Amino acid sequence: MAVKKVALAYSGGLDTSIIIPWLKENYGCEVIAVCGDVGQGKEVDIVKEKAIASGASKVFVGDLTEEFVEDFVFPTLRAGAVYEKKYLLGTSFARPIIARYLVGIALAEGCDAICHGCTGKGNDQVRFELTVKALAPDLKIIAPWREWDIRSRNQEIDYASAHGIPVPVTKKDPYSMDRNIWHLSHEGCDLENPWNEPQDRLYHICVIPEKAPDAPTYIEIDFEKGRPVKIDGQAYAPAALVAKLNELGAANGVGIADLVENRLVGMKSRGVYETPGGTILYEAHEALERLCLDRITMHYKETMAIRYAELVYDGLWFSPLREALDAFVDKTQETVSGTVRVKLYKGNCSVVGTKSPYSLYDSEIATFEEDDVYNQKDAEGFINLFGLPLKVRAKMLAKNK
Repeated sequence: MAVKKVALAYSGGLDTSIIIPWLKENYGCEVIAVCGDVGQGKEVDIVKEKAIASGASKVFVGDLTEEFVEDFVFPTLRAGAVYEKKYLLGTSFARPIIARYLVGIALAEGCDAICHGCTGKGNDQVRFELTVKALAPDLKIIAPWREWDIRSRNQEIDYASAHGIPVPVTKKDPYSMDRNIWHLSHEGCDLENPWNEPQDRLYHICVIPEKAPDAPTYIEIDFEKGRPVKIDGQAYAPAALVAKLNELGAANGVGIADLVENRLVGMKSRGVYETPGGTILYEAHEALERLCLDRITMHYKETMAIRYAELVYDGLWFSPLREALDAFVDKTQETVSGTVRVKLYKGNCSVVGTKSPYSLYDSEIATFEEDDVYNQKDAEGFINLFGLPLKVRAKMLAKNK
């Protein structure tokens, strides 16, 4: 099928900057640039002017930040989903909301196809394309990295230079970065050797822990049904709350994660992530759950959280299973309301106090002092029954020696 009009997921970065002229040269089509603003900051300011200068016929920039935090970040936080114990999924759950916005513009503008700048080695190609398949299965998908002859970032820079397109990276410092209100990721360059320690100049958000203040910062976060709503008693809208915690965490060197992760496409990759506000929220939310959830629910939820993280990481946001897991999470969060006191100090985020009207911690039962509510003799019968299978097996083994 001939492609006459394409909606391009456009960020203004290196990959998407050169795709506009490439699409026009190779498909002879009209290109509409579509940018979803999920809190990437000043990067969005130049998008319209740059896209038009690069050859786009129209540019759409959607302010998705509040929706992103409310409908994608907070559900993942409430689920406790962390990929491979360290990655707080900053890029992973940003892609489905951007792709949904891209699909909406493509359909409204009568486009034949959508296009993205994800490489054939990355996870993002899966996240974009699965969203398109779930929401608009008849749209054609164009992925230049799977078609063109360009094979490296240096070749991309050369292509941009030949077409007079300014790009935000150089051959001297070609990190691949992705930013939104939740995090900033860094990949490539010297990070491709897992033995190399990240250089101090890498960090754009967080103060390095060694240079953080010598005095700790204490904050209190209020949650209602698993959603953070206040900082130090002051109410915030979702995006503003994350932004404030980013500021507080970054100033204390909190939120730096360096990991080698298993990509969905089969390879390992090394990334460094700056997620100051997210790190604080995950620590605080988990501590409040420990206070408010019963043992078997909490343990089952920990298992579920691994699967939830995999769904988000794998691009399956718009899947029946993710929706079903959200229903489970909603039930578990009915009593996860209360206040968490957090200490931030030189890269560390420590919970130092929790309280909730739904607390299951009963000091009268748990005390080491004298009490009138717990009969310690009851433990004997419990242990006898709980250990009965071990006792029976031991006797069997002794008899069959």
